[in-house]
Amino acid sequence: MGDMITWIVETVAALGYAGIFIMMFLESSFFPFPSEVVMIPAGYLASKGEMNLYGAILSGIAGSLSGALFNYYLALKLGREFILKYGKYVLFREESLQKMDDFFAKHGHISTFSGRLIPAVRQYISLPAGLARMDIVAFSVYTALGAGIWVIILAVLGYVIGGNQALLEEYLHTIVIALVISVLLLITIYVRLKVKKEIISQ
Repeated sequence: MGDMITWIVETVAALGYAGIFIMMFLESSFFPFPSEVVMIPAGYLASKGEMNLYGAILSGIAGSLSGALFNYYLALKLGREFILKYGKYVLFREESLQKMDDFFAKHGHISTFSGRLIPAVRQYISLPAGLARMDIVAFSVYTALGAGIWVIILAVLGYVIGGNQALLEEYLHTIVIALVISVLLLITIYVRLKVKKEIISQ
């Protein structure tokens, strides 16, 4: 893992912002490529003056949104059968799509935002949105906001403590747990407000 991280740091340094964009595009599409090993090294390079932190963050968000749009249009144009038929070649199973469908159906459009903050969900939440033909503007806004929060957290972590691997792992673990709890609370509030609004309208 250490060799892989070293390679990614070197790759990001060599390719610059284009490298961040490409890797975050892959992370948001079908390829199971963890964003942690892209944005944290980018933040670390920014702390050394080899990159601009804001440029790295914008590149990460742009890559995430582009990858999500790729999945969205893939689902929209090709449909469920195509995804299930060829998804197995990139380690995507029918059970994964069903979980994403259930998540999207249960939590509505806010799942596009909240799903970007949950590990193992963020890569595939765009698929049910595409299958459901979610409004593209709303999809883009929710995706950019969710991806933006995650990208900023990782980049700032890399900027502040990117050189301390042990401390980095500890903070990252705590942040992931806090994000999941925050997302669950956000969804709960959203659902209650929605139910209350429906009752009042009746």
